[in-house]
Amino acid sequence: MTFDTCRDILSRECELVKRISNVQNLVWDAVMNRNWTDFEDHFNVLGEIGAEFSVVEAERERLFAAIMPESGISQGFYALIAHFPAGQRNELSDIYRDLKLKTLQVKMKSDALMDYITEARATMAGFVEIAFPDRGGKLYTPHGNPVSHDMRSMVLDRAF
Repeated sequence: MTFDTCRDILSRECELVKRISNVQNLVWDAVMNRNWTDFEDHFNVLGEIGAEFSVVEAERERLFAAIMPESGISQGFYALIAHFPAGQRNELSDIYRDLKLKTLQVKMKSDALMDYITEARATMAGFVEIAFPDRGGKLYTPHGNPVSHDMRSMVLDRAF
């Protein structure tokens, strides 16, 4: 029963990471195509998947703590599965390795997207500074109120 439960939890986590990766690709496309409506929708979906993942992760932590209560999770995954027969150990190890690789891919894509967005924001801030030097880097609404520096509402012509 413990093996089946462990395999099920790891498989569900792996599936959720795949879903995150697919939505992450949609986020990247939305950013590149400046489709901000889809961008927001995709982030909402990512939040929902993240909530599902948190529930499954909590299940995994409880299971691992129950399997090895004397040493806790800090011993690591491979120490935990050492208690299973070789065939089961190999199957769990394969699922876990796949999960780790997919998680690493998601992290790398996320980091690349954040780097892109950071550079785009810096470029826009530099543009505003050069285009409107008299404003000291500040933007104002039509009513004269200062606009935050996060550039969320700024839109430029695509030909720029």
